[in-house]
Amino acid sequence: TYFVAWSVSFYPQIILNYRRKSVEGLSIDFLVYNVYGFACYAIFNTAFYFSKSIGDEYARRNDGHKNLVRFNDLFFSYHALALSLVTFTQSFYYKRSPTQRSSLIARTFFYLTLVGLALVSTFSSVYNTVYFLSFVKLGCSMVKYVPQAWLNYRRKSTVGWSIHNIILDFAGGLLSFAQLVLDAARSGNIAEALGNPVKFGMGLASIAFDLIFLTQHYVLYTDRYDPLKFEAQLRFQSMPNYGSAENSDADTI
Repeated sequence: TYFVAWSVSFYPQIILNYRRKSVEGLSIDFLVYNVYGFACYAIFNTAFYFSKSIGDEYARRNDGHKNLVRFNDLFFSYHALALSLVTFTQSFYYKRSPTQRSSLIARTFFYLTLVGLALVSTFSSVYNTVYFLSFVKLGCSMVKYVPQAWLNYRRKSTVGWSIHNIILDFAGGLLSFAQLVLDAARSGNIAEALGNPVKFGMGLASIAFDLIFLTQHYVLYTDRYDPLKFEAQLRFQSMPNYGSAENSDADTI
């Protein structure tokens, strides 16, 4: 299913950062949007999965149909949030360039949506507040890849950005979209595909941007030279090879 591909897709970037001991080549805005978006998505899924009042309100507004949030959606959102936090934390401990920081656009998006959330929660219902969170997540999904695509374009390189993450994300987007359509068709109400706008939008956004990243990686920017890997090799070669035949005590006797 889609959540397996999407869940696994977070690990390649974490592993790549760990091996390089660096986040150079990775957009900080992407990390900020990921953490913020998945926090909103986790709250949205939790509310729709556990709250009877919100489920009843959804059914009332949608001709008696139940919402399409499943346990796998709940699991995925919390798992994604946890791994997004891990990747975000890596950006504070591993090497990064002085220009790698959150942009004014990302910070403005964050503060404006928080103001919007405060206004909706004050003057509207809990249901509308939860739904507002879903659209914040959708907004994050729509824009979070733009800074990374732009960074790759400026650097003319995808080094530091895991292509395995993209391949898995692309598969997850296709499977998510297919599952949503199949669920809606099985229930006899195609309009239900829009009843979970976050999953629907996430699937479309993932597919569109993943195609851009695949093109950047395999067509436009095919130079894979990574100076950090070269430096690591030099450090390894310069280390004394204790215990080898060339460095053994027998050679000095």
